[in-house]
Amino acid sequence: MPSTEALPLFPLHTVLLPGAPLGLRVFERRYLDLVAECGRQGRSFGVCMILEGEESGAPATPAAFGVEALIEDFGSEPGGVLTLAVRGARRFRVSRTSVRDNGLLVGQVRWRDQRQEPGSGARLLPEHAVLGTLLGELLQKVGGLHDAPNLRLLEDAEWVGWRLAEILPISEEQRLALLQQDDPHRRLQQLLLWMDE
Repeated sequence: MPSTEALPLFPLHTVLLPGAPLGLRVFERRYLDLVAECGRQGRSFGVCMILEGEESGAPATPAAFGVEALIEDFGSEPGGVLTLAVRGARRFRVSRTSVRDNGLLVGQVRWRDQRQEPGSGARLLPEHAVLGTLLGELLQKVGGLHDAPNLRLLEDAEWVGWRLAEILPISEEQRLALLQQDDPHRRLQQLLLWMDE
């Protein structure tokens, strides 16, 4: 059994997906402390969907699965609100949580993914080729989310699944279900089933 690692958590009412961008507004002391700690130590934090509770106030109950958030940029708004641009990286599973004195949740996590370059994973199965084509068309129409992908990315089962989960109008609960699925082909099959409903 792989060992666990301590990871500070930022529970939200949304699901961060691997490779997806997310904008955050940070104003609570515990999360300002978290960002400062990440900056000092060159570390990341985890984003988990909230199952019970709210984003501010008392610590919320997070889902057992989440995604590592890498800080790409930051700024500020009037009133001292810190803004962050983060991007999802590796998936993790939380085995247990603790609460620091300042109210910050810290999870003991096991990583579900190894870092790899987009386009280096499993290729699309023939029955999922239509999803790669659909994604290519969607990315051309929506623009801005991702650079125009090369053909290699549109044949990568992992990348296609995460980008479709990011773009398609599915619920946060459905995104969480996909996040819990380790097999990229099963993830794509589930997306196909939802699209047929």
